[in-house]
Formats: sequence, structure tokens, C-alpha cells
Amino acid sequence: MDMLTLILVIFLGGAIVTWLGNKLNSVLGDLLFLAAVIVPSGLFISGITVGSVTTLNALGLTLTWGLSPLSYLFSLVVVGLAILLAIYSVPFMNGKDKKGAFYFNFTLSIMSMLGILVSKDWISFFIFWEIMTWSSYLMVILNGKEVQKVGIKYFVFSAIGAYAMLMAMVIMNSQLGSFMLADTFNNFQQMSGTYQILIPLLLLVAFGVKSALMPLHVWAPGAYSNAPMAYTSVFSGALSKMGIYGMILVMVTMINQLPEGTLIRDIIAWLGGFTAAAATLWAITQDDGKKLLAWSSVGQMGYIIVGVAIGTPLAMLAALFLVVVHAMFKGSLFMVVGAIEKQTGTTDFREINGLIRKMPWTFISALLSIIALAGIPPLAGFVSKWMLYEALIQNNNYILVILLFFASTAGFLYCYKFLHGYFLGQEEPEWDHVKEAPVGMVIPMLLLALGTFVLGTFPQLLFNPIDNALQYVGYDATGGLLWTDSVLFSQWGNVVTLQPILYAIISVFVFFAIFLFVKGKKGKTRYVSTKDISTSGEIPKEWENLTFKVNFFQPFERAIEPFLKRQIDKYYNAFGNGLEALFEFTRRVYTGNGQTYAIYAILFLALLLLFRVNLFG
Repeated sequence: MDMLTLILVIFLGGAIVTWLGNKLNSVLGDLLFLAAVIVPSGLFISGITVGSVTTLNALGLTLTWGLSPLSYLFSLVVVGLAILLAIYSVPFMNGKDKKGAFYFNFTLSIMSMLGILVSKDWISFFIFWEIMTWSSYLMVILNGKEVQKVGIKYFVFSAIGAYAMLMAMVIMNSQLGSFMLADTFNNFQQMSGTYQILIPLLLLVAFGVKSALMPLHVWAPGAYSNAPMAYTSVFSGALSKMGIYGMILVMVTMINQLPEGTLIRDIIAWLGGFTAAAATLWAITQDDGKKLLAWSSVGQMGYIIVGVAIGTPLAMLAALFLVVVHAMFKGSLFMVVGAIEKQTGTTDFREINGLIRKMPWTFISALLSIIALAGIPPLAGFVSKWMLYEALIQNNNYILVILLFFASTAGFLYCYKFLHGYFLGQEEPEWDHVKEAPVGMVIPMLLLALGTFVLGTFPQLLFNPIDNALQYVGYDATGGLLWTDSVLFSQWGNVVTLQPILYAIISVFVFFAIFLFVKGKKGKTRYVSTKDISTSGEIPKEWENLTFKVNFFQPFERAIEPFLKRQIDKYYNAFGNGLEALFEFTRRVYTGNGQTYAIYAILFLALLLLFRVNLFG
């Protein structure tokens, strides 16, 4: 058995053994889970060579697996998050129900994503895609909350994507006689003109669902916020990137071979820009950290989709850079919310405040990640957004630049709301018992947050694998370095250095000063009561909620309310209700009563006899 097959078998066997071990002993289940994720993940990074190919014959089919420079880049995201989140999940799931089911589906999700990335034929790709969908669906409904509303919606949209992909696979095989990805991409122009449009559109629907591209996004906010927070970092940081991976394959192969004037790229780019702007506005209105980050994730995916759709070397560089960076800062932020939920029992901004001294390491992780998300130098989010704006300007997409810049600027509002809502403000006595999250939860989130600082200061650490990935899919670069297309960087010898490197040095001291502040003594806090507060000369009653976090951005929300009312979700619901009415009518016809069916048969025969001349001549 070759190494790649062995790794996938270890993942699958590890998922089963972990589930069984957790039934015997909780600690044994924890240890088996860590081994089932960390061991094969480590083997994947150290033991799989880029370019190696494995062939497996099963059920008359030839399955081909291998790692390309592009899939290697995405596998770094999957494996990195998998290891850190496995460590994080053990203390997070301590004392929770269905821990064995969580470990089982978590491990299957990691296996399936790596399987997608190594698949070189559509059969393998589709099988692993479905395993990923089912395991993530079971995570969404794991808590048993809003299963009908959230779980079914996710499953229905996933099914739409799966059928779209399956239809494209059948057409490609009927036209070319092959399920190999390379054959379908290299011989794409041999298909008829109709199929050259239909196949990319079907695949983009499938990949657009997973990447939460509007209007296929409506499942994502509920699914992200309803799944356990220890898994949502995988959901947002890695699983959504499988849609981006598929989009890149379609864009750089099929779409690039279409005639000039085809508007598919422009349409996807504008849908991505609208996704970034609209989801940002929805994030601002949320009063729960999980839902805020869920909408924020949808918005951030919009930036990536814009870069992939524009397709210039610099735009693709920005998109792939953001693929990795988004996984880091959004993975860290979902971990932060999970830690707050673990320690306080809630994630509602209106109930919690003043955690900065009680959870200082969690606050530092949140602060670094929020700065990266907002695109402020010297963290890595600034690098990706700058390159994306620059690529759009170079491509004369000025209106799209304005739309994305609006989304980025509006994003500052929910970034502030997140930090202020959880960590700043008055320390309430009812939260005196709150302490810092367990070290197993703090270290992973802090490492991801610090990673955004490292990549923002030394982006060349990520540029080289991205260059290799893009050159593998056909992008040419002067001197073999695509990042030289950006004016943001200067080359000193063999080292790429961000121009505002001085900001990084200053930031180290600033963050150190903040840390010293938040570790200050709690005794300096002065608590006030309603007797110390007046509203227009009136003393508020004890039950009156005066926290600023109620209706946090009410004037802004009133201004955007007409836009937010136009939800495509209600049209989906109306369509679903129509189908439900149709099915109810069908149920009345097919009653299950034998006598009724006998009457139907007699009527059918009578109609045949009556119209036999017209039907049969």
C-alpha cells in the first residue's frame, strides 16, 4: 500500500476507532482522536511528494490520486487547521454530549477534504465531495437545534451542488469518454459550443454553493453558527476553500478556453463583490458573535471569489494569499467565540462585556485576528487586500474597487462591535467567575493569530508556494516571481520585505503594552450602580437595560434597512412552500389504499379503450 492510500485509510480507520473508543472511555477517545488527526496529517505533509501519482483499481473503475502544487497549497490550510483544531477540540468538547460523533465527523471531514485535493479523476473527486458534505451536515445538526431550518437548508443546497457536478461529469464523460480531470481540461475545446458553456456553469454552481457565493449563500450563516465552534473554524477556514479550489480549476482551464467576450468571469466577479458588500452589512446587524462571524465569513469569501474571477496573475496571487490568511484569522476568531461560549455559556454581545482582564490571551488573539480581518498593516490581511485592489485597478475594474472598498470600510464597524462587545466596557459582577480558557484552547487560537502577523511582515513565506501553484496552472511570471507585479514590495537580495516594515516593529511594542494593560490588577475597576447614572435627570430603574450594545448601530441599521429587506431567502422559502403544496397534492393522489389504486387502473384502461384509435391507429 502506497503512502497516500495509507494516510486516507488511517483517517477512515481512525474515525471509526475514535468513535468506538469514546464509548469505552472518554480520555481514551480524546487520545485516539488526537492520534487519528495528527498522525496522518503529519504523514501527509512529510511523506507525500508533489507530483507523485497513485492508481487504484476498484469496481471496474480506475481512481487516480496525486498532489499538485495547487492542491499542496490548499492542503497546507486543511492540515494546519486540522492539527490545531484537534488540540482545541479536546478541551472544548470536554463534558459535552455526542463527543464521539463530533470526533468521528471531524476526522471524516479532514480526510474528505484531503481526498478532494489529491483526486485526479472526477469519480474520486465526487466521492470525497459527498463524504465532506455528509460529515459537515451531521456536524450542523449535532447540537439538535433548528435542524429543520438550518440542517435541511444546508442539505438541500448541497444536493443541488452535487447534482450539478454529477450532471457535468456525465456530460464530460459522454463527450470525451474519460473521467480524468486532465483529459476534460485538455480536450475541453473538442466539445460542442453548448456544452462549453453548460459544463462550466454546472461546475460553478456546485463550487459556488460550498464557497457561499450569493445567491447560493443562504445556507452558510445558519450552518456556520449552528455547528460546534470547534468545527466552525474548519467549516469556514477549510471546507469553504474546497469551493474556491474547484472554481480555480474551472477558471484557469475551461473559462480560459472560451472565446473573447464571454461574460462568465465578469458575472462571477460582480457576484463576488456583491457577496462581500451585502454579507458585511448583515454582519453589522448581528448581536451574536457566532452569527456575526458567520456573515463575515460569507463576505470574506466574496473577496477571494473576485480575485479568482478577475484571473490576472496579481488577482490570483491576492486570492490565494487571502485563502490562507482567511483560514488563519477566521479560524482564530471562531476559536475565540468558542472559548467565550465555553467559559460563559453564551455568545450574545448584549449579555457579556468586560472580559479583557478575565480572558487576556483570548483578547490578544481576537485583537490580532480582527486587525488582520480589517486589512490593517502590518498584518497579512492588509497584504492580500492591497494586492486585490491593485489588481482590480490594473484591470480597469474601478467600480468593483469602490464596492470592495466600501465593504472593507463597513467591515470596521463589525470588527469594533466584536471587540467592544465581548472584551471592553463595564465589568459586571455576574461574570466574576469567568476565567481564561484552558491552555489547549488558547495556544491554537494564539498561534493562528500570530501567524497573520508573521505573514504580514514576511509575505515571502507564502509567496513561493503560491507562485509554484499558479505557474503549475499556466501563469507565466517574469523571473519566476509573480509577486513582483505589485508595487507594494521591494526586493532586497533574495528577501521580499513589506515596505512599511517599521510598522511591524512598532506593533510589537504596542501589543506588548496592551498585554501589560489587560494583565493589570482588577482592583482598579470601580463598579457603579443605577444611582450613579441619570438619563435627563431621571434615575433609571434596576431592570432597565442601559448597555450601549443594545441597538449598537441603530442609525446605520435604519439607513441600510431597505436593502436588507430584499432577501433572496424568502424567494427560496416560497419556492419550497410551493413544492411542499405540490407534494401534499401528490400524497392525496397516492393514498396507499389498494382499492383506490384499482379504481385508477380501471380508469386508465377505460381511457385506453376510448382513445385506442387515436393512440395506436
